[in-house]
Amino acid sequence: MTLTDITLKAGETREAVLVEDLTRTRLVQYRRGRRGLQPAAHRRALRPRSRRLSRVFAHGMLTMGMTGRALTDWVGEERLLSYGVRFTSQVWPGDTLTAEITVTAVEDGVAHLSIVTKNQDGATVVSGTATAKTS
Repeated sequence: MTLTDITLKAGETREAVLVEDLTRTRLVQYRRGRRGLQPAAHRRALRPRSRRLSRVFAHGMLTMGMTGRALTDWVGEERLLSYGVRFTSQVWPGDTLTAEITVTAVEDGVAHLSIVTKNQDGATVVSGTATAKTS
Protein backbone atom coordinates (compact mmCIF):
# COMPACT_ATOMS: atom_id res chain seq x y z
CA MET A 1 0.00 0.00 0.00
CA THR A 2 1.26 3.45 -0.90
CA LEU A 3 0.28 6.81 0.55
CA THR A 4 -1.91 7.43 -2.50
CA ASP A 5 -3.96 4.40 -1.40
CA ILE A 6 -4.62 5.92 2.04
CA THR A 7 -7.64 8.12 2.58
CA LEU A 8 -8.20 9.90 5.87
CA LYS A 9 -11.70 9.65 7.29
CA ALA A 10 -13.29 11.32 10.31
CA GLY A 11 -13.13 9.11 13.38
CA GLU A 12 -10.01 7.17 12.34
CA THR A 13 -7.40 6.82 15.07
CA ARG A 14 -3.81 5.62 15.08
CA GLU A 15 -1.66 4.87 18.11
CA ALA A 16 2.12 4.59 18.08
CA VAL A 17 4.68 3.92 20.79
CA LEU A 18 7.28 6.64 20.32
CA VAL A 19 9.86 5.40 22.80
CA GLU A 20 10.07 2.81 25.53
CA ASP A 21 12.29 3.62 28.51
CA LEU A 22 13.71 6.94 27.27
CA THR A 23 17.40 6.97 28.16
CA ARG A 24 19.51 9.85 29.47
CA THR A 25 21.96 9.13 26.66
CA ARG A 26 19.22 9.78 24.08
CA LEU A 27 18.45 13.10 25.77
CA VAL A 28 22.11 14.10 25.65
CA GLN A 29 22.42 12.97 22.03
CA TYR A 30 19.51 15.23 21.12
CA ARG A 31 21.05 18.11 23.02
CA ARG A 32 24.47 17.67 21.49
CA GLY A 33 23.16 17.29 17.95
CA ARG A 34 25.84 16.96 15.32
CA ARG A 35 28.75 17.92 17.55
CA GLY A 36 29.14 14.34 18.70
CA LEU A 37 28.76 12.71 22.05
CA GLN A 38 31.82 12.97 24.29
CA PRO A 39 31.82 11.11 27.64
CA ALA A 40 32.82 14.26 29.56
CA ALA A 41 30.01 16.24 27.93
CA HIS A 42 27.59 13.46 28.85
CA ARG A 43 28.58 13.67 32.51
CA ARG A 44 28.31 17.48 32.50
CA ALA A 45 24.86 17.35 30.90
CA LEU A 46 23.64 14.96 33.56
CA ARG A 47 24.68 17.25 36.40
CA PRO A 48 22.00 19.68 37.53
CA ARG A 49 22.62 23.32 36.65
CA SER A 50 20.63 24.51 39.63
CA ARG A 51 18.87 23.05 42.63
CA ARG A 52 15.56 24.05 41.10
CA LEU A 53 16.18 21.76 38.10
CA SER A 54 17.80 18.92 39.94
CA ARG A 55 16.86 16.26 37.40
CA VAL A 56 17.49 15.86 33.70
CA PHE A 57 14.40 16.00 31.49
CA ALA A 58 13.70 15.95 27.75
CA HIS A 59 13.65 19.08 25.64
CA GLY A 60 10.11 19.70 24.39
CA MET A 61 11.23 19.74 20.77
CA LEU A 62 12.49 16.15 21.10
CA THR A 63 9.01 15.05 22.18
CA MET A 64 7.43 17.15 19.44
CA GLY A 65 9.75 15.58 16.86
CA MET A 66 9.00 12.03 17.95
CA THR A 67 5.27 12.81 17.88
CA GLY A 68 5.61 14.43 14.46
CA ARG A 69 7.31 11.31 13.14
CA ALA A 70 4.30 9.21 14.17
CA LEU A 71 2.10 11.72 12.36
CA THR A 72 4.08 11.67 9.10
CA ASP A 73 4.41 7.89 9.26
CA TRP A 74 0.62 7.81 8.97
CA VAL A 75 -0.31 10.72 6.70
CA GLY A 76 2.97 11.20 4.84
CA GLU A 77 5.23 14.24 4.77
CA GLU A 78 3.94 15.39 1.40
CA ARG A 79 0.35 15.55 2.68
CA LEU A 80 1.02 17.35 5.94
CA LEU A 81 -0.17 20.97 5.81
CA SER A 82 0.24 22.11 9.42
CA TYR A 83 1.38 20.76 12.77
CA GLY A 84 1.50 22.46 16.15
CA VAL A 85 1.67 21.31 19.76
CA ARG A 86 1.51 22.50 23.31
CA PHE A 87 3.88 21.05 25.91
CA THR A 88 1.83 20.11 28.96
CA SER A 89 4.18 18.04 31.16
CA GLN A 90 7.86 17.27 31.36
CA VAL A 91 9.28 14.06 29.95
CA TRP A 92 11.81 12.23 32.12
CA PRO A 93 14.40 9.51 31.57
CA GLY A 94 12.68 6.15 31.84
CA ASP A 95 9.40 7.40 30.36
CA THR A 96 7.53 5.44 27.71
CA LEU A 97 5.67 7.71 25.32
CA THR A 98 2.66 6.80 23.19
CA ALA A 99 0.99 9.07 20.64
CA GLU A 100 -2.67 8.88 19.66
CA ILE A 101 -3.69 10.68 16.49
CA THR A 102 -7.37 11.06 15.58
CA VAL A 103 -9.02 12.50 12.48
CA THR A 104 -11.59 14.84 14.00
CA ALA A 105 -13.09 16.19 10.77
CA VAL A 106 -12.66 16.22 7.01
CA GLU A 107 -13.58 19.36 5.05
CA ASP A 108 -12.85 20.21 1.43
CA GLY A 109 -10.14 17.57 1.07
CA VAL A 110 -8.40 18.52 4.31
CA ALA A 111 -8.31 16.26 7.37
CA HIS A 112 -8.16 17.93 10.80
CA LEU A 113 -6.28 15.84 13.33
CA SER A 114 -6.03 15.85 17.10
CA ILE A 115 -2.76 14.64 18.64
CA VAL A 116 -2.10 13.55 22.22
CA THR A 117 1.13 12.03 23.51
CA LYS A 118 1.03 10.42 26.94
CA ASN A 119 3.56 8.84 29.25
CA GLN A 120 3.30 5.43 30.89
CA ASP A 121 1.20 6.89 33.71
CA GLY A 122 -1.39 8.29 31.28
CA ALA A 123 -0.30 11.90 31.80
CA THR A 124 -0.50 14.03 28.66
CA VAL A 125 2.93 15.46 27.81
CA VAL A 126 2.06 16.93 24.41
CA SER A 127 -1.25 17.89 22.84
CA GLY A 128 -1.77 19.41 19.46
CA THR A 129 -3.40 19.58 16.09
CA ALA A 130 -2.48 19.03 12.49
CA THR A 131 -4.04 19.25 9.06
CA ALA A 132 -3.33 17.03 6.08
CA LYS A 133 -4.61 16.50 2.57
CA THR A 134 -7.01 13.56 2.54
CA SER A 135 -5.66 11.99 -0.65
